[in-house]
Amino acid sequence: MKMLLSSSVCAVLLLLLLGFLNGPAESRTLHMDGCSANVHLHELHQYFSEIKSDAISADGEIGVKLLDASLMKNVQEGQTCCFVRLLLRFYVERVFGNYESSQPSQQRCSSALANAFVSIRREMHKCHCHCGEETQRTIDSVLANFDKLQIQQAAQKAVGELGTVLDWLEGL
Repeated sequence: MKMLLSSSVCAVLLLLLLGFLNGPAESRTLHMDGCSANVHLHELHQYFSEIKSDAISADGEIGVKLLDASLMKNVQEGQTCCFVRLLLRFYVERVFGNYESSQPSQQRCSSALANAFVSIRREMHKCHCHCGEETQRTIDSVLANFDKLQIQQAAQKAVGELGTVLDWLEGL
């Protein structure tokens, strides 16, 4: 029953997101260093909540942290746009393509998250973000820690840490 419910909830959330992307919807505009993007943070949090326990419980690398709140809080002034673009690139190109939920019913939610990140990334692609050396080093450090793990473990960990990313985006 729970698996069916989760599948139904993900399907409804996916339909809502698709409806939001195709029509007027309540979204929040994030302003980042002269760049802006419409983001449906509430829906992203809902999708994440559907896969969170699975992603965290399957994370076998408890001692490793890819992204933490302090890393994102320390983004230098004028570098938020760049940091968000690089973070979206990381999730779209490295994480979501390698993430596999242990429960097939949750694949819809992870796909919806990936599609939402692609949409935000596409919207931000119009922005001219200047990337400083420190910001690039920070993302390079995340990538290096990601590459130290097996790809499945790394993707699992990055998805499990999405809550931190979404909370940070909410604070922008």
